Amino acid sequence: MTATYPVERLHVEISGPEDGEPLLLLHGWGSHSGLMHPIAEALSDTYRVYNLDLPGHGASPPPPEPWGVPEYAALVTRFLDDHELHRVTIIGHSNGGRIALYLAASPETGPRIRRLILISPSGIRPRRTVSYYIRSTLARLLKAPLRYLPPSLRERGLTWLHQTIIWEWLGSSDYRQATGVMRATFVRTVNYYFTPDVLQRIHQPVLIFWGDQDRAISREQVETLCSLLPDAGLVVLPGAGHYGYLDQPQPFIAATRHFLQTK
Repeated sequence: MTATYPVERLHVEISGPEDGEPLLLLHGWGSHSGLMHPIAEALSDTYRVYNLDLPGHGASPPPPEPWGVPEYAALVTRFLDDHELHRVTIIGHSNGGRIALYLAASPETGPRIRRLILISPSGIRPRRTVSYYIRSTLARLLKAPLRYLPPSLRERGLTWLHQTIIWEWLGSSDYRQATGVMRATFVRTVNYYFTPDVLQRIHQPVLIFWGDQDRAISREQVETLCSLLPDAGLVVLPGAGHYGYLDQPQPFIAATRHFLQTK
């Protein structure tokens, strides 16, 4: 439960005028607030920027148990409460965008979200490759015999399996880099996808950025997301990859400022 994670343990960098409109920055999986600092630096002349390290990233300790998107969103909500942020714009990159979408779609937190700025956001199911299906089938075959063991032995068997070289090979690079509780957290988080009816509940203005050299999120995914959101626009950053705001900082900041001033 997120209540076991004290909000004060979250690392946050706050910049900009105290009376400025609040902006919350949420980084992606395997990233940290330091990589979002250029956004904070560019916008803190006008806005009050809260640049957060999510649990298990940067200087914020990992969660006490495996979390998914709902748990991360619940902690962000508690952070908003703690800082008395009642109407906030979220700038989310990749998995940070997925958490932002979850918050905006929730009946409880949606009214507190003024608008969204998303950079290569996750949350739309990708078109799977043959390699993915091969690895998934092998993983299921490896786990299948463990189903017939008593619960205690099954748990020990799964722990052993997850530490083997072949299981490392089956996982993605992000999975291999994760350790401890963050491995199960990664699996829960990256397999969370939005259904059309959930996305259609998001009526806040949304600006989506995508780099045309992005290999993590496809154009099909961002165009699907854009089509399902009632009020969304897409900006393609030429020559940019998954970190489009770093690859093309000037057009990103210019379009972001225009969006913030007009929406």
